[in-house]
Amino acid sequence: MSKWSRSVGSLVAAAVLTSTVLMASAEDKKSDKKDEKVVVSGTPADKDAAIVQDSTTEGSVTLAAGGTVNYRAVAGTLTVGATDQQDATLGLDGKLLPDSGEKAPDKDKPEDAPATARIFYTAYFKKDANGENRPVTFLYNGGPGSATMWLHMGSFGPRRVITTDTEHDAAAPYKIVNNTYTLLDVSDLVFIDAPGTGFSRIFGKDKEKAFWGTDPDAHAFERFIRRFLTKYDRWNSPKYLFGESYGTPRSAVLSADLQNIDLNGIVLLSAILSFDNSIDGPVLNPGVDQAYALGLPTFAATAYYHHKLPTQPAALEPFLAEVEKFALGEYMTALLQGSDLTDAQKQAMAEKLHGYTGLPVAYLLKANLRVSGGMFSKELQTDQDTTTGRLDSRYKGPDIDPLSESADYDPQSNAISSAYMTAINAYMRNELKFGKDWTYKPGAYMDSDFQWDLRHQAPGGPPIGSGEGGTNVMPDLAYTMKSNPKTKVFLAGGYYDLATPYFEGKYEMHHLPIPQKLQANISYHYYQAGHMIYVNDNILHQFHDDLATFIKSTESAH
Repeated sequence: MSKWSRSVGSLVAAAVLTSTVLMASAEDKKSDKKDEKVVVSGTPADKDAAIVQDSTTEGSVTLAAGGTVNYRAVAGTLTVGATDQQDATLGLDGKLLPDSGEKAPDKDKPEDAPATARIFYTAYFKKDANGENRPVTFLYNGGPGSATMWLHMGSFGPRRVITTDTEHDAAAPYKIVNNTYTLLDVSDLVFIDAPGTGFSRIFGKDKEKAFWGTDPDAHAFERFIRRFLTKYDRWNSPKYLFGESYGTPRSAVLSADLQNIDLNGIVLLSAILSFDNSIDGPVLNPGVDQAYALGLPTFAATAYYHHKLPTQPAALEPFLAEVEKFALGEYMTALLQGSDLTDAQKQAMAEKLHGYTGLPVAYLLKANLRVSGGMFSKELQTDQDTTTGRLDSRYKGPDIDPLSESADYDPQSNAISSAYMTAINAYMRNELKFGKDWTYKPGAYMDSDFQWDLRHQAPGGPPIGSGEGGTNVMPDLAYTMKSNPKTKVFLAGGYYDLATPYFEGKYEMHHLPIPQKLQANISYHYYQAGHMIYVNDNILHQFHDDLATFIKSTESAH
């Protein structure tokens, strides 16, 4: 997930977005670790910020489809500079190159040194494979300001933490198991913690401004990827970006930043590229009503799941097709009329919305037909003093404040965060042999000085601060697709995601400023799950198969 997902309400209030939580772990040594062999080279990370040793281990994992993957895991760091010019003076170890012509910073005044980011990553390489030409996928969560423990310990790594779908499990010990749905069968994997999150750290003068913002963040990832390709001799590998939540706008900007590096594919999980479309805070953006329409199908799916509709449809997906048509048709037309909508028209629209959401007609009228995600989460099951989940609306929990207007917390986040936080900490230290005595930060947003600069300069657009409107990185993805017409996009999402509603992602793809023929390069994959579709075992299995097919079909794109 990402912080975006947890507190987008407050972030969007300042013009921000969605997706982070926390984690957990424990092991059944007899059954869960039977495939694992660990061989350590090097030493765990030193406490001294200037000395970091990578840790290499080996393991194997049995696949659901049969067979075994033997792999090498590297937990390590790469240091990047805050600017291209500065970055070019640094070696892979983060130290000044002998011929850089630059003066080493004063050791007694490290705060005056140029800003750098020491980015932590875990890379998994299939052994006995043609590494130079084997696909490599870069994965990251969002936030903004979230570590990548969610994707790392929940989706396609060789190990994952088990949580009970739609339930809040008992406290530790949690169970970390071999991941039979790992994507290592088709691609090497690199999980990256954003600067200032996980084990990644930022240093130097104005370090927060240098890395915490839409554009600085993407530039840091771009420099990291170039350094990684050099360190591991992977320049000729098929390359994929995989971002979740705020990781999707990062992927859009990053793809355009990677000049002279054509991507085989871009995976957007729980996407949002134009922040005006967020259902978290449209009330703070009056006059821009489409967020309400784009969130309506997720409201309908949630009401369907909890049996809150006045008439229960026979099946979910045909029902959602009907709601999507209504949302962009009658509903959007009504919203665009604003105060010109007559009382009779408003009454009729409220009654139709009641049929699709289960919300009372009187409530819909009082809300002026405009309900945010937080309002919906609070109101849908308010008769039972129950709050509906945000990241995954199948989850539910007791109201914190029965009288509040919007949800006070996210039951899904609370249900799984402890398990994932425990898992990443135990796994890193006990199995990957990295991070002894270090603090793993689930997110930079926990820092008192955390602020994210949402300003963005699109390719060919006006300088930062000169443009008008909300942050929108759709032009960046369009630029990438037009620059390399062979690039394929895999859009994935959950029907029960109130953080980044699935219909919003679909809407944005259909409105990319690209030639019509390039729309064929986008594939759509939706699942009966929430923001983190992989928490459900059956859906993780299907997600793996869909994504493996995508990679196999695009690794030889020419």
